[in-house]
Amino acid sequence: MLKDSKEYKILVVDDNKGDRVLIEAYLEDTVLLPKISEAESYKAAKKILENSSLLFDVILLDLGLPDLSGEELIKSMIKLFPKTPIIVLTGYPDVDFSRKSLKLGVSDYLLKDELNSPSLYKSIVYSIERKKATNQLIRSEKRYRDLFQLSPMPIWVFEEQTLRFLAVNNATIQTYGYSNEEFMDMKITQIKHQDDIPLLETALKASKKSTRMNLSGVFKHKKKNGELMEVEVYTNDIEFNGKSAKIVLINDITFKARYIEAIETQNEKLKEIAWIQSHVVRAPLSRMMGLIGLLELEEESDNLSADQKELVQFIKDSAGELDGIIREITIKTEQIKID
Repeated sequence: MLKDSKEYKILVVDDNKGDRVLIEAYLEDTVLLPKISEAESYKAAKKILENSSLLFDVILLDLGLPDLSGEELIKSMIKLFPKTPIIVLTGYPDVDFSRKSLKLGVSDYLLKDELNSPSLYKSIVYSIERKKATNQLIRSEKRYRDLFQLSPMPIWVFEEQTLRFLAVNNATIQTYGYSNEEFMDMKITQIKHQDDIPLLETALKASKKSTRMNLSGVFKHKKKNGELMEVEVYTNDIEFNGKSAKIVLINDITFKARYIEAIETQNEKLKEIAWIQSHVVRAPLSRMMGLIGLLELEEESDNLSADQKELVQFIKDSAGELDGIIREITIKTEQIKID
């Protein structure tokens, strides 16, 4: 039989020396380089972990150790070796407990009476690969949880059918003022402004026909202290703990909306100033220009002295300069537009 040339680091935890010898013989039949460590009790296994930097590929665990057994032993070993696959080897067939063991986190549950070299090797290989996939999934889920929790923007998940919150991140708690426990007892309608409730009801009715609920857009949300804020809402479909749900990202645009409103108000005032300059200020200027025309007639009739003529010319130049300034201001203010 062709042996697996990969080096396997295996911890055998069993208080029965005969069983340990048999297990090691099975391993040597199928694995070229098995690196086997032994422990006769839970305390001995714990001591091996504490006194060694060796990382095991798999643990073969008997359920009847002298210092710990059964469910308590499984939980303790998983806590001790959380990233290592654990295969239970037992002499007592118990279908219910075997199912429970798998739920607790063991990789496989084998009977010693039915054990042989191929079945043990197969279980070890499958358990290692399965644990790798599980650990990778756990790391991936942790990354997504970190992205969810550490986001500076409020993100929350709610169930489509009941509209209840299923999860909220820290930014949501800080922004809205409710605790996580309070959110878990709330529906999304409780943070919405009453004017937006009809829009939500319309979206719900539409979702029953198209199976999609569109809740994206700009809305008003209410904080715990009663303060209103204007928000941009972005939603997407997600399955959360087996439930059809929506993940929602919130962008608080309250300051932005107020800023734009202030600019639009200022724009209206500038337009008003342009109209005043164009119609109100220009009226007295036009009268001044008419009076200057009369003075020019006097100047042509030689009724004015040289000093008076110089004064008339100065008034005329000043009026022309003022007229030009008013025209320039009017043109510039009329060009101001806010999209």
